[in-house]
Amino acid sequence: MILARVMAVVLALIGVGSYLWHTHATGWSSVADVLFIVLFILVYLFAATRDYLGASARVAAFSAAAFFPYAAGFAWVFGAVLPGGNALYASVAVLIAGYGLWLRRSATGRGLLVGAGILVVSLGFRMADAPVCAAFSVGTHFMWHILNGVMLGWMILVYCNHMRSGALAPRPPSG
Repeated sequence: MILARVMAVVLALIGVGSYLWHTHATGWSSVADVLFIVLFILVYLFAATRDYLGASARVAAFSAAAFFPYAAGFAWVFGAVLPGGNALYASVAVLIAGYGLWLRRSATGRGLLVGAGILVVSLGFRMADAPVCAAFSVGTHFMWHILNGVMLGWMILVYCNHMRSGALAPRPPSG
């Protein structure tokens, strides 16, 4: 389960990147913050496509690369409603939910749907932060980080449980 280990290392790097951004708020720290998040998404998308859906490594790599135009298109369509990068995070929640719905009859699918739900709640705290900060100086941004850490850890657990179960990827219906 090398990919699970890679995910765990990238999750730790997300924490480092977030720390750097929130303590320095410079261009390079912003890159560190976002770079590791994108890396986690790409690794997980590759693993999910290959190991949940039973695709070849080549198809899984293509799927991971296709995240960029997918996320850009999603942000273009929903950016006015979900500004400030929220549309990009929402695109990830939709993607996770899509995999979860495809696999809904399995523990993996249900786990993915839980992960998408945690991300949606987390995103709600992120979007509520600015208005809440006006009345309550602590705001809600800390909940965004806490729930994201929980969600990413959950997603790794779902992957590990899937791999340990030896579950075969579902085959599309024939006919």
